[in-house]
Amino acid sequence: MNYSNELAGKIALVTGGTKGAGQAIAQRLKLAGATVIITARNQPHQPDPDLHFITADLSLREAANEVARQVLSRYGRLHILINNLGASETPGGGFAVLTDEHWESTISTNLLAPVRLDRAFLPQMLERGSGVIIHIASIQGRLPLYDATLPYAAAKAGLINYSKGLAKEVTAKGVRVLTVSPGWINTDNTKHFLERIAQSANSTIEEARQSVMNALGGIPAGRPAEPAEVAELVGFLTSPRAGYLSGSDFVIDGGTIPTI
Repeated sequence: MNYSNELAGKIALVTGGTKGAGQAIAQRLKLAGATVIITARNQPHQPDPDLHFITADLSLREAANEVARQVLSRYGRLHILINNLGASETPGGGFAVLTDEHWESTISTNLLAPVRLDRAFLPQMLERGSGVIIHIASIQGRLPLYDATLPYAAAKAGLINYSKGLAKEVTAKGVRVLTVSPGWINTDNTKHFLERIAQSANSTIEEARQSVMNALGGIPAGRPAEPAEVAELVGFLTSPRAGYLSGSDFVIDGGTIPTI
């Protein structure tokens, strides 16, 4: 598809940009003409020479400032910040098995990492009077799953709330802030997850997929989202065509959330 170079001349940063939705978002912004920087803890398996990679563990307090230093020293500015990084590595078993360390590490990765990056990059956006920040949250911010991912759900709910408050502060100064809340996404990790479920339950991959959809209360669309579908929404929101949008949370879940 031709995006008419609508992001030509823009510098964009995508955290967690080496796989899944983050990788798809980075490619989508590149197709629109942006210069794209990606971060992750590990090098991508198949590096793209058109994407500038910065190694960073953004769950660590000092990492955001170091990423900002590298980006601004090389490019001098940042126009688009996509806080895509997100992870849940907590065990199953409900509230009783979740330690302070589980809560702190999950909140640091999913909430504090975006807060720190925003704080590092916002001053130069505000000085220019323009910029776009998009926080990738999750429908778990509204539809928490208590068995294993409650800290993740709580962190994403906090991210949605924080994003709304930040938008109220900086939109009048030229910086748009938005949240995108995907449902279940069909990534490589999803495929490995389904394989483990199928093996454990002695079932097929299709049966495992249906069991996950049932646990979510059903997905009317009948399938998870593809990373490119999430990336297409993000690509639109970063574009000049979305210039009047700020402070909103855009849910892309195939109809999973059953309420208004």
